[in-house]
Amino acid sequence: MTIAEGAPTVDTPWPVSVLSQKVRGWIERLGTAWVEGEITQWGGSGGNIYGKLKDLEVDATISFTIWSSVRTKLPNDLKQGDRVVALVKPNYWVKGGTLTMQVLEMRHVGLGDLLERLELLRQKLHAEGLFEHKKPLPFLPNCIGLVTAKDSDAEKDVVRNAQLRWPSVKFRTAHAAVQGERAVKEVSDGIRLLDADPEVDVIIVARGGGDFQNLLVFSDESLVRTAAACQTPLVSAIGHENDRPLLDEVADLRASTPTDAAKRVVPDVAEELSRVQQARAAMRLRITQRLSNEGDRLESLRTRPVLANPVSLVDAHADELSRYVSRSHELVERAIEKAQAGMTELTGQLRALSPQRTLQRGYAIAQLSDGTALRSRADATEGTQLLLTVADGKISTTVTDQPADS
Repeated sequence: MTIAEGAPTVDTPWPVSVLSQKVRGWIERLGTAWVEGEITQWGGSGGNIYGKLKDLEVDATISFTIWSSVRTKLPNDLKQGDRVVALVKPNYWVKGGTLTMQVLEMRHVGLGDLLERLELLRQKLHAEGLFEHKKPLPFLPNCIGLVTAKDSDAEKDVVRNAQLRWPSVKFRTAHAAVQGERAVKEVSDGIRLLDADPEVDVIIVARGGGDFQNLLVFSDESLVRTAAACQTPLVSAIGHENDRPLLDEVADLRASTPTDAAKRVVPDVAEELSRVQQARAAMRLRITQRLSNEGDRLESLRTRPVLANPVSLVDAHADELSRYVSRSHELVERAIEKAQAGMTELTGQLRALSPQRTLQRGYAIAQLSDGTALRSRADATEGTQLLLTVADGKISTTVTDQPADS
């Protein structure tokens, strides 16, 4: 048994070369594997390509090598930021003690596959309500938060156009990578940093366009969720028209370009001053017209006779009142005279029908002792006491004899 074949102990340790050879043997037995990721480093030397491939979901990176003999068989447009699938074979370099992946094949991820994944994520986030409840932008922000690449055209466009429209506007800028492996984390951190700043009224995430692969950063689920959780109104200004990353969906406003974002977030001071002047002119005109109309009405009222000589109104009503009083006296007197004439006539009629008049003509009223009037001679038998009422008094008498029927 050689030293390489025995189990290593403190007394019989392996040489580094033995361990390295065993590690190399174990790794080479892994064979080849297809992997998917994003190219985060891409550089050439001596015809060979050396780079790094990052996982799309978690923080994991591998180094890879593309030999010149393989490079000629790969697409010519591969570059940093591309999302690719690669056939790799682990390769352990014994002399340097490093592990790298030898690329045998590499190609872009199919556009159809990417679009399908984005659509599934879009549907998922939409079902969670992340695309609803858009917050209104402030009319005139005092301070704008800007997340963009340092010294980028997007930053210059937003700042320049915003200050041209409203010179006193202020900016708080969080510089971040807008492509590559650091982009998702740095953009998300920038959004959170500006959202926590109480002086920032609105946040703009800006990038000056790019191809589909580079824009995938702004469809990353973690970045999109960070934007959706932002309490400050957020504007997506990625600078593209045909592609719509998911950041556009959760943002409170989508701007087509960084310049468009500046114009939609900051009002034009010249336009606003013009509107103020127009409003003032319109108000001045309305007030002048109202004063003129009310002045004409007042003058019209002042020229009326009743206001020119207020006593004339009282005099006119006094004369009318006097006429009404005189007329009422006349009507009352006529009514009294008519009533008196009617009473006289009724008195005469009453007197003509009075029983006293009948008694004065020689008639008498005979009453029995109980006061009832004598109506039949059969009620007055002999000896019956009668009371006779004549025109000038009463007479008591007794029935003495009942005369025979005539």
